[in-house]
Amino acid sequence: MQRHFHFIVVFLLTSLFSFAQQPKKPTSSEIYESIKKLNFLGSVLYVAAHPDDENTRLISFMSNEVKARTAYLSLTRGDGGQNLVGPEIRELLGVIRTQELLAARRTDGGEQLFTRANDFGYSKHPDETLAIWNKEEVLSDVVLAIRKFKPDVIINRFNHRNPGTTHGHHTSSAMLSIEAFDLVGDKNSYPNQLSSVDTWQPKRLFFNTSWWFYGSEENFEKADKTNLLEIDTGVYFPSSGLSNTEIAALSRSQHKSQGFGSTGSRGTQIEYIELIKGDLPSDRDNIFEGIDTSWNRIEGGQAIGDILHGVQDQYDFKNPSASIPELVRAYKAIQDLNDSHWKNIKTNEIKDIIAACAGLYLEVSSDTNHTAAGSTINLNIEVINRSDSNIILSSIVNPNQIQIDKNLKLDNNADYDFKETIKINANQDVSTPYWLRKKGSLGMYAVTDKSLIGKPETPSDLDVVFNLNIENVNISYTKPIVYKTNDPVKGEVYKPFEIIPVASAKISEGVIILDSDAQREIEVIVKAGRDNLEGYVQLAHPNDWNVYPEKQKVSIANRGQEQRLTFTIIPPKEQSEGLLTPMVHVGEKIYTRELIEIDYDHIPFQTVLLPSESKIVRLDIQKRGKNIGYIEGAGDVVPESLRQIGYDVTIINPEDISAENLNGFDAVVLGIRAYNTVETLKFKQQLLFDYVAQGGNMIVQYNTNRRLKVDNIAPYELKLSRDRVTDEFADVTLLASNHEVLNYPNKITVKDFEGWTQERGLYFPNEWADEFIPILSMNDKDETAKTGSLLVAKYGKGHYIYTGLSFFREFPAGVSGAYRLFANMLSIGKNNIN
Repeated sequence: MQRHFHFIVVFLLTSLFSFAQQPKKPTSSEIYESIKKLNFLGSVLYVAAHPDDENTRLISFMSNEVKARTAYLSLTRGDGGQNLVGPEIRELLGVIRTQELLAARRTDGGEQLFTRANDFGYSKHPDETLAIWNKEEVLSDVVLAIRKFKPDVIINRFNHRNPGTTHGHHTSSAMLSIEAFDLVGDKNSYPNQLSSVDTWQPKRLFFNTSWWFYGSEENFEKADKTNLLEIDTGVYFPSSGLSNTEIAALSRSQHKSQGFGSTGSRGTQIEYIELIKGDLPSDRDNIFEGIDTSWNRIEGGQAIGDILHGVQDQYDFKNPSASIPELVRAYKAIQDLNDSHWKNIKTNEIKDIIAACAGLYLEVSSDTNHTAAGSTINLNIEVINRSDSNIILSSIVNPNQIQIDKNLKLDNNADYDFKETIKINANQDVSTPYWLRKKGSLGMYAVTDKSLIGKPETPSDLDVVFNLNIENVNISYTKPIVYKTNDPVKGEVYKPFEIIPVASAKISEGVIILDSDAQREIEVIVKAGRDNLEGYVQLAHPNDWNVYPEKQKVSIANRGQEQRLTFTIIPPKEQSEGLLTPMVHVGEKIYTRELIEIDYDHIPFQTVLLPSESKIVRLDIQKRGKNIGYIEGAGDVVPESLRQIGYDVTIINPEDISAENLNGFDAVVLGIRAYNTVETLKFKQQLLFDYVAQGGNMIVQYNTNRRLKVDNIAPYELKLSRDRVTDEFADVTLLASNHEVLNYPNKITVKDFEGWTQERGLYFPNEWADEFIPILSMNDKDETAKTGSLLVAKYGKGHYIYTGLSFFREFPAGVSGAYRLFANMLSIGKNNIN
């Protein structure tokens, strides 16, 4: 089977297809660049707080131009951000953004590291951040990352000297990096780590500054640049036809859930780094000055360097396999090194290069993308050597550690296929992100297996080992089991092979809101992880709720199939809330987790197991009006939430907005960041304002003040700011206690702001016309009151409402007061309707 990709095409396709477990197929030019990197023994660690904080220009430059081993340490997985590609928030968004970071590193050539810190949302000061994160634990993780990676140079993205002027996570990342720099070489600091890693001392620590940190370009021009190094990251790579900044843009564009698509640039691009610790290089173009980055830096390395520099000098672009004998010779010498750190790194690098030079293709694919522990699966194993090199497949070791002898000489371009059947160990762990296996805290993920701390994703332990003899030297390659299929549109598509529970279950609705004591049917979906699943389902529920029937039988013939069961829930007469959990009884075991699948083209398919819980709320709520038009923005669940409480919600295609189409709605709601993401609204805005003037009710949810698609977001003057209230417990004052929006049809009190999650709201307006009435006041500790969270204006015969309150977070959490307030917003102007 022929598989040929050109270097540039690989970059361009990164954003189009899933790279889940897809085998690397490097070109001759890429192999040569890898050999050059093999001859560089130096490391750079870039440190910041979130996915998308990293400077991809510097990471790509260090990796592709300098040839340094380069990694990005993101303290969090970005769980607290917004999602522009779908409805996932919190830990599921963290899973998406983790994979986007890995896609970015595949593009710019870096590696990816993390700590256990949970992105709990925006923080205004590092004191708050480090209290919620557990400073000692996160600092321990940063120290561990440095000791494992052993960087010669560390570069911080943010300034440690200005706490309180930017995101608290940002400043904290720099502060922790600086503190760790002084601890990593001390054997008395976190001594428990020294059983698995050694102490280490980086040479220098820099801050990646720019004019932005000085307030203006004019201030930056006047600043003392004695401790600053200038790096031109705009270099051009003829081997790929791309500039470094174009590669960096492709890398940054992987952050699709944040809307960070970036256009590549060409020409000189100066980056500035300020020395914070260590000695200042006299050669301002070389951050590695005084550090031996050749093979001479390790004992026994000079001879290896001599071999590999010869390989580099004599490399044949038309026949990379000509380099294999000398590469194998160098591989053998590397195995004799005493320096385990560089030995492991360079062993992995040179093995990949040897395989690439040979056109060696090794793949293990399953006949299914998932199964349960204890099940039997069929494997297809493909081996092909596309060179004249002397390569023998000695044996294969399957995931059960059973060695299968082959002793097969691999002839040039002869494709060998083997069929194997294996039984998955009955104790095999299910596949899920390791940091989500156990419930953590607001600020920290709980990781029981300490060896996993820092890893970007759960390592595969269902692997096949190929024991090869290449030019009379034994070299082993480990490959994970994958699932491969053909899509009529996308062609060859890969998914990870994963272990799922024998049974999983979910309730079709994550939040169930009942506005009366009338009973309601709900659907429970059970998924089988094995064939011939038999059992029964019960629902755990609050004591004041009733469920009928008490249990129902489950019988599913084939793994992967689902069975849907209908239960009736009967709420109490009074307001009440709690959790509903399906329990699947199979034999002596009870399964209570939900299997969540995340499937986007730009990242690998992801399987996540979380506790299966739906919040049930018997809500005291009144409504006026029925038909709601919804213009979607950046992925939220507000439409589904409004349907929960009895509204008929119609999704309006922005292209179809017209006076006629709007007239039938009691209210029109714009989704979060609609004015940031929907280009068409610039041409439809006046139609929406006309709808309000004719008696309509228009509700606009939060937008950011950057990249607005419209000139005016309201019929009157309204300016957005970055004002936000991050404390979900912050006191709320009712400024307009007699206003209709707080009284009809539901009486809103401060009690309705209890139980909010993550934040009160964000990007509040800070300037508005006199026609607007501010309804609420709130603020974080030691800050001035923010009164722009909910603004109401009469316009013509109707009402325009702008709100920065985070309904998109509160609805999925089943916050009663958020539903009641939004119902009032939808009902405004209708107090004459019975």
